[in-house]
Amino acid sequence: MIRKTVFAPGEYYHLYSRGSDKRTIFIDGSDYNRFVRLLYLCNGENPLIFKGISARITFEFDHGESLADIGCYCLMTNHFHILIREKKDCGITRFMKKLLTAYSMYFNKKYQRTGILFESRFKSSHVDKDEYLKYLFCYIHLNPIKMIEPHWKEEGISNLSNARRLLEEYPFSSYSDYTEGVRQERKILNKEAFPAYFNTPKDFTTYLNDWIISKDGPWEEI
Repeated sequence: MIRKTVFAPGEYYHLYSRGSDKRTIFIDGSDYNRFVRLLYLCNGENPLIFKGISARITFEFDHGESLADIGCYCLMTNHFHILIREKKDCGITRFMKKLLTAYSMYFNKKYQRTGILFESRFKSSHVDKDEYLKYLFCYIHLNPIKMIEPHWKEEGISNLSNARRLLEEYPFSSYSDYTEGVRQERKILNKEAFPAYFNTPKDFTTYLNDWIISKDGPWEEI
């Protein structure tokens, strides 16, 4: 199958994929954590042999020159989002092949299953407008709100404090990389490869808060 989106160096893309038949792909915290670790480990030229790489040394592992630049990410129960920049020819394709293969092998072994885990190949959209690129930082990071307010985009949020607290405490996205101090996961991101939309944590939270209270966003669904 020929991919409609052609990845070109220097261009930005929104990547997303969900489980086959919308199945759950992250069952417990260790599944989420494995995928987060793989976001770093698989984004490099060096071959990956996961055995022997403990959680403690994950982000110290020499994965070689990165294949692509990641701006943000968010993992949900049955899907994930990644905002990424093509760094070199075939970089995104190589990174995603390593990532999805490594996670599928881990998941199938852990849960004693066979067959495909993800729905066909990962999906992608070319981000060719500056306004849209900035918006995706919002769209991707606000995904967890659906866990407590499933229809917030259509009906608004009934409890803003709960929604904001959820975003701050949700551990499986890059939200805290933009609002807090240094985290190990920060090595996953290369913010310098993206426009400097948010010079301070307040710039970031203010932008997201504006979207939280708005029902007029160009919301996407996968």
